[in-house]
Amino acid sequence: MSKGTSRRDFLTGALGSAAALGVTADAAGAQEAKISPKVRMKLGHQHHDSEADLTIMAALGVKHICSDLPSRTLDAKWSVEGLTRLRERVEKHGIALAAVPLPMSSVAIESAEMPNILLGKDPDRDREIDQICTMIGNAAKAGIFLLKYNLTLLGVPRTAPTPGRGGAQYSTFHYAEAAANPKLHSDMPTIAGHITEDLYWERVTYFLKRVVPVAEANRVRIACHPNDPSMGKNRFRDVVCPLGTIEGLKRFIEIAPSRYHGLNFCQGTVCEMLEDPNREIFDIIRYFGSRGKIFNVHFRNIKGHVLEFSETLPDNGDVDMPRALRTYQEVGYDGMIMPDHVPVIEGDTKGALAYAYSFGYIQALLQTL
Repeated sequence: MSKGTSRRDFLTGALGSAAALGVTADAAGAQEAKISPKVRMKLGHQHHDSEADLTIMAALGVKHICSDLPSRTLDAKWSVEGLTRLRERVEKHGIALAAVPLPMSSVAIESAEMPNILLGKDPDRDREIDQICTMIGNAAKAGIFLLKYNLTLLGVPRTAPTPGRGGAQYSTFHYAEAAANPKLHSDMPTIAGHITEDLYWERVTYFLKRVVPVAEANRVRIACHPNDPSMGKNRFRDVVCPLGTIEGLKRFIEIAPSRYHGLNFCQGTVCEMLEDPNREIFDIIRYFGSRGKIFNVHFRNIKGHVLEFSETLPDNGDVDMPRALRTYQEVGYDGMIMPDHVPVIEGDTKGALAYAYSFGYIQALLQTL
């Protein structure tokens, strides 16, 4: 998850709104959305697994989720017993725990849970990778077969928000503005220091060569989120970010060929890599989807293009989202379709209504297929 409205407490406001409308989980269960059996995609959400969250998601028809991060470290919450309790608690609400995030978040390297994997510092790198491997094995034993993660040094840089529909504030990135800001760019290199493209790939490859065989042995898919935002070929804070380009993502999936190694395909982030997102994104979905490399989808829309964009609600950006969903269907994608990075709207406590709006939008599109 990157910057923008926080997901963690988004359902606090929705809880009261749903109660006022008389929406209950039982009522939702009695009137399931009419989606064709040929559609195997599922409405999903991420980073919410409190009892209140699960109650509301069940009522809104969200039946598949990625949980909150169980723990930043390898502790009892990452044990087989701890993960089993998490899965069973989610399932009591009629919701499948379809994925769990690894402690490799989208934060900057200075705040990373396991920084040494990308810093390349031994022996701590090997210790952290061994912990990831243990988490993969424990997840499989607990009946969890999709884990998502990030490989980022920069986190998710953004510039000042811009006004959008109805006065909403859209999370925005303008590379030229960010590059000229010493607080964001050249005067503040990361703790990783000077990172060339070759060095970045060496560290990514080291990680994948160790971890993908463990994922394959346990039949657990591991899904990497692209670098958000794309920096193109530019250096930012003395770092080159190859996982922020289409060419880089193509290279990434080939490093360790395996059906268990793929992408947490953030459509918004991928569109941020493109000169003309509404022309290019569909063939990119086909490229990765036809190879079985899309494990999860963040169904996010943008206005703009590479190095200059704002994040919108799904119906308010430049990309034809119904066509995008049809393209996922075309390539046989069968995982979660989840909202991501909703705008900040005055009066909408922590994005509750914006996420509910996005759930309805996705559910309605699924019914049209």
